[in-house]
Amino acid sequence: MRLNKPALYAAATTATLALVLTACGGSATSASGGTWDKNATVNIGSLYEPQNLDNTAGGGQGVTEALNGNVYEGLFRLTDDGKVDKLLAKDYKASPDGLTYTFTLRDGVKFHSGKELTSADVKYSLEKVLADDSQSARKSNLEVVKDIATPDAHTVKVTLSQRSISFVYNLSYVWIINSQAKNLKTGEDGTGPYTLGKWTRGSALSLNRFAGYWGDAAANKQVVFHYFKDATALNNALLTNAVDVVTSEQSPDALDQFKSNQNYKVNDGDSTTKLLLAFNDKAKPFTDVKVRQAVSAAIDDKKLLESVWGGYGKLIGSMVPPTDPWYEDLTKVNAYDVTKAKQLLAEAGYAKGFSFTLDTPNYDPHPTAATFVKAQLAKVGIDVKINTITPDEWYTKVYKNHDFTATLQEHVNDRDLVWYGNPDFYWGYDNKQVTKWVAQAEEATTTAQQTDLLKKVNRQTAEDAASDWLYLYPQIVVASTKLSGYPLNGLNSQFYAFDIKKKD
Repeated sequence: MRLNKPALYAAATTATLALVLTACGGSATSASGGTWDKNATVNIGSLYEPQNLDNTAGGGQGVTEALNGNVYEGLFRLTDDGKVDKLLAKDYKASPDGLTYTFTLRDGVKFHSGKELTSADVKYSLEKVLADDSQSARKSNLEVVKDIATPDAHTVKVTLSQRSISFVYNLSYVWIINSQAKNLKTGEDGTGPYTLGKWTRGSALSLNRFAGYWGDAAANKQVVFHYFKDATALNNALLTNAVDVVTSEQSPDALDQFKSNQNYKVNDGDSTTKLLLAFNDKAKPFTDVKVRQAVSAAIDDKKLLESVWGGYGKLIGSMVPPTDPWYEDLTKVNAYDVTKAKQLLAEAGYAKGFSFTLDTPNYDPHPTAATFVKAQLAKVGIDVKINTITPDEWYTKVYKNHDFTATLQEHVNDRDLVWYGNPDFYWGYDNKQVTKWVAQAEEATTTAQQTDLLKKVNRQTAEDAASDWLYLYPQIVVASTKLSGYPLNGLNSQFYAFDIKKKD
């Protein structure tokens, strides 16, 4: 799970971006023709500055966007279409019972400090994710790890407490860090194609091409993430060539100025980010499934999506985006129907409505969505009090302390339906059958079994109105036409910069 605003992810294959270097110093030629400056600086505009540089210490979405895959790498990498490729793991094998995984590491991999990668670093990195004070998004997914052994410098043997069909997938989220590294909140020691340059808080973060990288060198010499407080300032930076690409466009009203300008390209990719009206299913009146269904039916999601994003984005009716294997269109479940909403409220004993507080993050589009929800629910007699809070306040109040009645929040990751199988998760949904299905899906021996079980979970959570999934974000990347090779899709907040090429 990862919360807060979406970012981009894409992993282009070596074959797709095969390069033919020319002998002209700072220029190179691609297989498809055309030249680019291999010593270029690519300026990236973003709204998501890291809180710190440690993804197990609350670094936030911004640290994933800037450092994942660029500065740090995992044993595996998640591709743009959701598949898992080997990265620092040269090979691996699983025991017949699915409880033991043996990983063989690549040869010749060095950290930016110059130290060679060993099995001790992998062990350290996994233990860092699993530590008591870890804030890693994948901590609970990896708690099936029972033991980590290092038979030799290039072998890691992991024993699980139970079968986990998603284990290798979850490892793609684990950064491999030098076990001797210090000051990871402000520094780094990874194995990726870039080293950390300079981080000027509130302004920019630069990454420099790593000369000792074990794989193909980055297509550019440097990337600089420039951070902006709002979408207008970000768009102005693109128009004035202060940045070359915007990682995720948050102002659809501004798109016409780029569509009509031959110097820019607007890309509409696939997103995995859902905007949720999340109920606290353990707090009255949302303990009653009919109340949750009524609220869901009283909100015109289509109208909200249109008002925020124009012709972009999708309605999904559940936690599952179309890119997940267990997707099913459930938009007709608890669809917009004011008459039905009033009927359900009456059946639940709230014919005259009720009042509740909606904790709302203070950044777009949450305030706009909260105002819309308030107006929609007023039509069925429900009074919404909007309580605007910062992301840090949200994390403590809602996520950690579960001190809320309902909230707005974005969930970025793919395959995050499984959180409804955890009764202790912040929204408190507790359906014993769903919990059982999620557990069975994780212990499945085939992906077909896993998919079948999670489709049942998807439908049941939708019918229970466990949350109200307002819409699926669009993934809009706007870039200068001088650029190519940049990520297009919004999978899990990652923005791979190493394949970006900038024309001379």
